Amino acid sequence: MSGSARLACVDVDYRVRGAVAGCVLFAGWTDAAPARELVATARAEEVAAYVPGQLYLRELPLLERVLAQVTESLDVVIVDGNVWLDGAGAPGLGARLWDARERQGAVIGVAKTAYAGAPSIPVLRGASANPLHVTAAGMDPAVAAAHIREMDGPYRLPTLLTRVDRLCRSSALL
Repeated sequence: MSGSARLACVDVDYRVRGAVAGCVLFAGWTDAAPARELVATARAEEVAAYVPGQLYLRELPLLERVLAQVTESLDVVIVDGNVWLDGAGAPGLGARLWDARERQGAVIGVAKTAYAGAPSIPVLRGASANPLHVTAAGMDPAVAAAHIREMDGPYRLPTLLTRVDRLCRSSALL
């Protein structure tokens, strides 16, 4: 892979005793393998309870913890979830992360199901008839959708989004 990693996929996996946040860094939209992988863990007492529509309360601290390990300046961070929760600009996890990053670069949200009332661009990949739902902050949503469409992998989920999910699930809590 040429160039330094300027793109990242992040995810969080929850366990009974805590949670693991993962990050895969990569340099180009069509990359099949990460340049580097990072994990951060949290004990159960550090993880907020799930509140519908307020996923950021639970995930944002963990995502900030894993992204704090990144030494590169990131152009884009891709999250498993929505950037916006409605057409009026109610912030979802992605928008909260964008704000936490002081709106440096962009955040793309990739959701497996549409959030009722949220504007998203459906993206079909592979042979799947079920679209991914793409939202963005700091980038034109149509450009974000095109990037997700061009990412490596023959399936609905791009290879590196699947990789960060597996990284979280396979990492031990410390």
